Amino acid sequence: MFTGIVAATGRITHLQTLEKGLRLTVEAPALGLDDVALGDSIAHNGVCLTVIEKEGDRYRIDVSRETLDCTVGLDAPGEVNLEKALRLADRLGGHLVSGHVDGVGTVLKFERIGESHELVIRAPEALAKYIARKGSICVDGVSLTTNRIEGADFSINLIPHTVQVTTLKRLHPGAKVNLEVDLIARYVERMLNPE
Repeated sequence: MFTGIVAATGRITHLQTLEKGLRLTVEAPALGLDDVALGDSIAHNGVCLTVIEKEGDRYRIDVSRETLDCTVGLDAPGEVNLEKALRLADRLGGHLVSGHVDGVGTVLKFERIGESHELVIRAPEALAKYIARKGSICVDGVSLTTNRIEGADFSINLIPHTVQVTTLKRLHPGAKVNLEVDLIARYVERMLNPE
């Protein structure tokens, strides 16, 4: 489990092709890997992945073809949002995030408004029912609060701190983002429609 509070950004520096996926090398000097063991989970742009090797401030993870087919941002070198898995003693500063991406959204608008930025995203139609006004959503691993909902389109206000310390500062219309809807909304829907 995660909180959607990005601890640091890192960089995918190397990709090795596997039979059914990729092995990524990630450099993360700002994350602090002293307490990370082999087998630990780290969220990369909201995708929970397992550390399989570690050396200094870099580590390796394997990404399956299934994960690559359902997400964006893990198939090329570049910057990623990082968060270590939640410990029971940690504060829950964002919301409960599983690290299992529900779908890929498309940025419609990313515009500065005063000190903040307005971010408008179109979610896949199947996810729209899980997105609520003033509810939680995870965008590329960042816990955010929705402001407005119109069909499958939703808007978010990004404060300057969030823009500065995450990869969201690089968004633009047409960009693709990983979306994870609120965990509780998924379970409520399942209970109401158990088929």
